[in-house]
Amino acid sequence: MSDTDDKHSFETSMQRLEALVSQMEEGKLSIEESLQAFEEGIRLTRQCQQTLEQAEQKVKLLTEEAGEIKAVPFESHESNS
Repeated sequence: MSDTDDKHSFETSMQRLEALVSQMEEGKLSIEESLQAFEEGIRLTRQCQQTLEQAEQKVKLLTEEAGEIKAVPFESHESNS
């Protein structure tokens, strides 16, 4: 899976999670539908957490210098303007 696929999957999962939360908050789902939505939400949450953990590990590997993690300040594009 490429980085583009990872990003697409993560964003798709987050959008689905938001949709599930909205559906559940409306209170119009049956108990069975609510349980299914909850189960799907848990699965998507775990999937997103795993994707974020993998990204964090990549960042650590990329910033490692001489066997130590080098602290690299993160500057947003706004501060460069």
